[in-house]
Amino acid sequence: MIGLDTNVLARYYVVSSDVPSQQQSTLARKLIESGKQLCVSKSVVLELEWVLRGYYKSPSADVLTVLRHLLSMPNVEVEDRVAVEFAVAALADGFDFADALHHSSYRQCTSVATFDDRKFARRATTQGWKPPVKVLV
Repeated sequence: MIGLDTNVLARYYVVSSDVPSQQQSTLARKLIESGKQLCVSKSVVLELEWVLRGYYKSPSADVLTVLRHLLSMPNVEVEDRVAVEFAVAALADGFDFADALHHSSYRQCTSVATFDDRKFARRATTQGWKPPVKVLV
């Protein structure tokens, strides 16, 4: 099994006009579409979402398309798939991907502590997320 770094996935999903990037895109496509067993850590998924949204300024719909495609690939094993799938669904509902991925990684906890009341805690509580998100006051 081959672990993939964020830059390989970015080159696979992002079209670039410069020659070095195009060459890397070709190599990434060859590996990812080879059928070889590949592995992607959830930290790489988190970084990929950030690179697409933050660096490339991709709209949320495009980021969702990429993440859903990655999850659909039969030769790609994603670390903690349940947490990543939850975070992708939460992103589709307007949540911050990082907040959702962090929360879903705490499934074994009794609660999640935060200072982020409006954007995270209130929305998570409204959605009934378990474990509950508690604001420290």
